[in-house]
Amino acid sequence: MATLGIHKDFLLEFAKLEKTVQKHVHEVFDKFEQHRHAGLHLEKLERARDPRIRTIRITQFWRGVVLAPDTGDSFLLLKVLPHDTAIDWALKHRVTVNSATQGIELRNDIALERATAGLRQLAADEPARLFAKVSDGELKRLGVDPDVLPLVRLMTDDSQLDALHKVLPEQQYDVLAGLAAGMAPEEVWREVVQVQLAAPPASVDQQIGIEQTAGHSADASVLPTAPDELSAAMARSQGRIALVSGPDELMEILARPFDAWRVFLHPSQRRVAYRPSYNGPARVSGGPGTGKTVVALHRAHHLAQQLPDDAPDGSILLTTYTKDLATDLQRSLELLISDPGLRAKVRVVNVDALANQIVREDRGAPPKIVFYQSTINGRLRRIAEQLGVDFPGMFLDQEWRHVVLAQNLRSAEEYLKASRSGRGTALGPLKRAQVWRVIAAFTEELRTGGEWTFLQVCAEAAWLLDERGDARPYRHVVVDEAQDLHPAQWRLLRALVAPGPDDVFIAGDTHQRIYGNKVSLRSMGISVTGRSTRLRINYRTTQEILGWSTALLTGEKIDDMDGGDETLTGYRSALRGERPRVYGFSSQEEELEALIAQVREWNTLEIAPREIGIATRSVQLGKDIAQALVEAGLPAVVLGTAAAGRRDEEGVRVGTMHRMKGLEFRCMAVAGVNEGVVPNLRAMTPVEVDPRQHREDLLGELSLLFVACTRAREVLRVSWSGNRSPFLAQIPGA
Repeated sequence: MATLGIHKDFLLEFAKLEKTVQKHVHEVFDKFEQHRHAGLHLEKLERARDPRIRTIRITQFWRGVVLAPDTGDSFLLLKVLPHDTAIDWALKHRVTVNSATQGIELRNDIALERATAGLRQLAADEPARLFAKVSDGELKRLGVDPDVLPLVRLMTDDSQLDALHKVLPEQQYDVLAGLAAGMAPEEVWREVVQVQLAAPPASVDQQIGIEQTAGHSADASVLPTAPDELSAAMARSQGRIALVSGPDELMEILARPFDAWRVFLHPSQRRVAYRPSYNGPARVSGGPGTGKTVVALHRAHHLAQQLPDDAPDGSILLTTYTKDLATDLQRSLELLISDPGLRAKVRVVNVDALANQIVREDRGAPPKIVFYQSTINGRLRRIAEQLGVDFPGMFLDQEWRHVVLAQNLRSAEEYLKASRSGRGTALGPLKRAQVWRVIAAFTEELRTGGEWTFLQVCAEAAWLLDERGDARPYRHVVVDEAQDLHPAQWRLLRALVAPGPDDVFIAGDTHQRIYGNKVSLRSMGISVTGRSTRLRINYRTTQEILGWSTALLTGEKIDDMDGGDETLTGYRSALRGERPRVYGFSSQEEELEALIAQVREWNTLEIAPREIGIATRSVQLGKDIAQALVEAGLPAVVLGTAAAGRRDEEGVRVGTMHRMKGLEFRCMAVAGVNEGVVPNLRAMTPVEVDPRQHREDLLGELSLLFVACTRAREVLRVSWSGNRSPFLAQIPGA
């Protein structure tokens, strides 16, 4: 039986083809199981750098590029390009095997030769070299081959490495990017090379031949051509190549080409998602676009596959912070798991909704929720005035959430003894007693009125579950966007599942914490020591957008929820594009006019309205922008409405920065980044009230802007009117 591999580039280029061309691709490769000459009509090229690379006619104007060795019955689909472009690409490229990972690499020999000659001229008088501290032996051990080594030795700075991203073989670029970012050779071996050696194949078919070829040291110029060796080499190229078992599976993949995340997992992602078992809680972290949510979804899939046959539906909980994010997780789960019976084993619901259900079932009626933070602050301020206590409502609310509810304090004695670590205003015993009087009166007022806050409902749900003892409702809990959960919510998550292997799996990034909630996982009974993995490669945002956005957080100290610090060292993108565009205007009217003109331009480039996102800090500006777009004849929907929740609803997505969490767009505009708006002064604790909390609030606002900017895949546009936000001052050229 023929073995067919699909390179990731093939699938992404296929997704951008016109429907008529896609149909012809379907028809051509539906024959791949037939004899390659009779069925596929593969054509050899004269003067090709690699005679195993052939082309195949799709239409008169389009050709496919296929790797087809002379022996064996394995094929690799590489490209779908216009006729002349396909021929040119096929003549210049060669397929090799990485000496360290044994995975397949593509290289443009001519481009490599030209780049080496060009750098040799530029660097003739430059004594400093980018990789001077790394020996040839270390580079070779990490998979940098002799053909590439001369070019590597000529590089003098990061910009040259970035410029050569598309020229260098991809796995070798990953190694060099890690070294250039400051990672030690052993770190690069462990996090870039070893993950590809250790990652399990995606399917049984991919296991063929791996044992026979394990340990084989391939020269970069040689590709295995025995029937089983090419299949094994493709299987070792996870994240770049997927093997399919036949035309039906190929057609199923081609039917949803934009959902490549279902098929292509980087080995570092697959190793985490499909590890047979963890001996306790486990966590995956990483910057925006590194695929944490994808890993969480695949982990839920793996856990569902491991359940015994008699496991009831809903044995696995897949949860997150908000209802909107839970809805997106449900949609993605339906794409990933096609079997309805298996998918039913996973229940998707956000934490607050689940807590509400548990309390409602116990009490026979839904709890009456106090929704708005302004309402809570106002009540606390009123009660403080009635009791003659001189504390602002915002301070009292934060003390209640970050100390009392966070530590589940139930009495004045407990509060007087409790740690207030993280709070910036010192409170002696007398002042603590005053604060407790206000909080006690406030909670009594809520109880009397039959009212609850969301966090109180979570605390009550956790208590109810603990009272039931060992009967826990779930066998496994998978948590996405974990950085935004409050300790009360973590106590609920801990109570939902019995401690043990694979009990809790966590995905999150504290650089994207936008709600100010901090937690020590260990204090919640969730220890991830020795079971924590950080992802470093961004698959969504271009390096240009990523570098610009990351500069916002330069110098900021971010905790990792486990007693240490989080870092973006080695964080990089696999994509390249244009630099973010930054614009300032004298008035908001001018800013809106320019934004509408920009959306029109994107539309002319055949970018669908739903692939465009516009983020604002304030709700009102978002509504004004949406209305202006509609009045200009451009469809727009506001995030949070029913229309925005429908994937097929055409329209530019407009919403607050908070609403953008977890979303992504081809083109992203962040508008109204003005002084006094970003950061939002009304959302910040005054420095005179609590200087430490003021600093935490400022960092939260900074993270919010970082989140909004990193929703962009290809294009980022940032604008303001009047004076720009002080956050932009630290970015060169902003």
